[in-house]
Amino acid sequence: MMHIRIEPVSDKKGLKKFIHFPFTLYRDNRFWVPPILKNEWDTFLPDRNPAFEVCDARCWLAFNGSRVVGRIAGIINRLYIGKWGKKHARFGWIDFVDDSRVSAALLGTVEDWASSQGMEAVHGPLGFTNMDHAGMLVEGFDELATQATIYNHAYYPGHLEAAGYRKDRDWVEYEMPMVDAIDDKFFRLADKVRSRYGLHLLKVSKKKDLLPYARRLFELMEAEYARLYASVPLTEAQVENYIQQYFALISPEFVPIVLDEIGEMVAFGVALPSLSRALQKSRGRLFPFGFLHIMRALRKNDRADLYLVAVRGDYQGRGVNAILITEMFRVFRDFGIRVIESNPELEDNIAVQAQWRHFGRRQHKHRRAYIKYL
Repeated sequence: MMHIRIEPVSDKKGLKKFIHFPFTLYRDNRFWVPPILKNEWDTFLPDRNPAFEVCDARCWLAFNGSRVVGRIAGIINRLYIGKWGKKHARFGWIDFVDDSRVSAALLGTVEDWASSQGMEAVHGPLGFTNMDHAGMLVEGFDELATQATIYNHAYYPGHLEAAGYRKDRDWVEYEMPMVDAIDDKFFRLADKVRSRYGLHLLKVSKKKDLLPYARRLFELMEAEYARLYASVPLTEAQVENYIQQYFALISPEFVPIVLDEIGEMVAFGVALPSLSRALQKSRGRLFPFGFLHIMRALRKNDRADLYLVAVRGDYQGRGVNAILITEMFRVFRDFGIRVIESNPELEDNIAVQAQWRHFGRRQHKHRRAYIKYL
């Protein structure tokens, strides 16, 4: 009979087991996409992740004898509590074998910890910030995951519900075939909006020329994403950390930025050739040869992932999205992209979802944040 033992992660040896457990759990799963291992280490080492300046976090492992059978992280983000006025702890990085005793023990451990810290509820899966992965997959288990999302086995949601967790918020995701020609009305609208408001696309060809706009991009994202579910403000140190982490992968042509007449940022989009297959081949390792798979995927690919889109509040509803869409699709066409992933969009964000209705969208994934009141 399985005897479940929960142990806190207290050193790098334990953290290594925590980070590597999914590689065992999903070893034969062709839809799971491993994370970049370096990024996982950077996330959980306090001297590398400035989120620890505003968050308290704990990690635990579940054992059956000497074998790891589950993991979970508990997070209390003080900025979230200050912003929303809700004493909610978060759980994240949850993985477990198909045994309800394991999942119940892991969740119960986080709940006990959260309660001891004065929290009134636990919700997730969520990370330290909105830049981390969020939402448990509840539909789309036979679809290829993306670098930006969580993949989990189909039995996970049932375990959460059996443990007393209920829906808090949902996200949907779409897959879209790359169309050979965008309807002319999009180009006409994009030209009309540019002319009417004196807007233009930033023209840069080198990554270093894009870097000066990185902080302004985060400022716009922070302002326009502030009302979204579980959003928390980022500190200066966190913004700098994300710039260093993500801008190494970005190509300027995949980041259209719309400026006004005085050079102020009005809107932006961030996309990337899909790294899903490359990360599967590299097993999440950059070295000694993993980076070659990633660099090859960034140069030649037939899939692309959308990551972020934001339009400044005073320009929303004025057609600025048409400028971003036409530019992105032009780049996708020239690059040879055939399939586009939207990545998660809140299910009630009808305005964002409506813009894909012209492109043969297929809603292929659905994910959920759960909550349990203590």
